[in-house]
Order: sequence, then structure tokens, then C-alpha cells
Amino acid sequence: MDSSIESSIESSIDHLVSQVNDIAVAAGQEILTIYQRDFKVDTKDDNSPVTEADIAANDIIVASLRTITPDIPILSEEGASIPWDERKQWQTFWLVDPLDGTKEFIKRNGEFTVNIALIHNQQPILGVVYAPVLDKLYYTNTDGAFLLHGGETVKLAALPIPNDEVVKVVGSRSHASPEMALYLARYKETDIIPVGSSLKFCLIAEGSAHCYPRLGPTCWWDTGAGHAVACAAGAKVVQLDGSPLLYNHQESVLNPFFVVAK
Repeated sequence: MDSSIESSIESSIDHLVSQVNDIAVAAGQEILTIYQRDFKVDTKDDNSPVTEADIAANDIIVASLRTITPDIPILSEEGASIPWDERKQWQTFWLVDPLDGTKEFIKRNGEFTVNIALIHNQQPILGVVYAPVLDKLYYTNTDGAFLLHGGETVKLAALPIPNDEVVKVVGSRSHASPEMALYLARYKETDIIPVGSSLKFCLIAEGSAHCYPRLGPTCWWDTGAGHAVACAAGAKVVQLDGSPLLYNHQESVLNPFFVVAK
């Protein structure tokens, strides 16, 4: 991708995010249509579940992104078989999880999201997270991170980890990690808040929790959009050694363990 295209992307973030918000909501509404009836569940090669809602949402998102930004490649969970030799040339690309929290979708607990991120130079520069059942739209622009819910838009601000208060820690509802207890020993008192999907990042962004240690497996599409939202709200997303979480810097799409906190 040439420098003129990259410059155009960086100067039009606010215009892009408005369109991506609409795309995420459209995909989310299609997911809801399927959620409200019986649906088929299949198993992928890695033994993770996939539903017709994953595929339908992916089709909407990919087609729409190709329409608004035909020069920007797309890496989606439901289309991730792009060769490394091709992908390693990308400086800018869309990172998509059309239905993050498929297990939550199958359980019908409402804690699943649509995730779209724009990655530039290995970091997310735009992120949209939409929770269809909750009708909550989290997004970033050049002014920060925001939540649109019930017709009202609120700017988000992460809270620092307190020294003398209970530390509110976000945990996974579907992927409890045995390493978590060891990590939490550093705090005098903690309150675990279980939640599914990329909503964990969003709880940090909105100040509902202080810390999200992810000590279990994730892939880039699980984290890109939430990463953008959390950082735009003032938090940091770092590996356990303090270095930043990166994208498309290696052939494997697996993330290392990481922590989200201000």
C-alpha cells in the first residue's frame, strides 16, 4: 500500500468510523435475527464452534468494507487462511471478528459482540465493538472512545488500579484460567467480574472495572477492536513483560498473555 493511501486513512478516521459503526450494527441486526430462532452449530478444524450467524455477519462486514475501502485488505476469523507471504506485506488492514463470543451466542446469554478494527503499523487505530442484545456500540475516533446506548453518546475514561480499594478484575465467562489466581495474588482484595467476548475490554474503557489480565489463548481478531477502544479511553494493552501487544508482526495469529489497565 503506497504512502498516499496510508495518509488518506490516517486523515479520515472519523469519516471511516461512522461508516464502520453502521456496518457493525447491520451485522449485529442480522445476528439477532438468527439468535431469535433455532440455528445450526458446526465445529471448525480447531474444535471451536461456528454458527450460521458467524457466516452471515462475516459476509455483511467483508462486502461492506470492500465497498468503502477497496484498497485495504481484510483479515477475518471466518476467512483467516491468507498466506503469511502475502499478509506480511500489509501495513494497514481490517481485522474482523464477525461474532466474538460464539459460545455466549450459543448459550443465549447476550454477551457476544461484532468486532471491527483498523490496524496500521501493527497497532489498532480504529475500533468498533457492537453488542447486539445489549444494543451497545463502543467506538473510537480522534477524540477518544465512546459508547452509544439508548440514543445517548458518552465519552469513556478508564480508571487507574486503586491502591487501597477493591480491585475490580474482568474475567472470562467461558475461558477460566488457572493462572488467574496466581496473578491476582498481587492485590489485597479483588472483585471478579465475569463477562464474555470483547466486552471485557469495554468494561475497562468505561471504568466499570480496573484490570483485565488475559492469561489464556486469544487470536488477533478477538482483541483488535477492544484493544482500540480501551486505549482510546486511556488504558494500555501490554504483554506481561510490559511491551505492547502487536498485530501482523508474525505468521501466527495467536496473542501472548496480556493485561489491560490504565
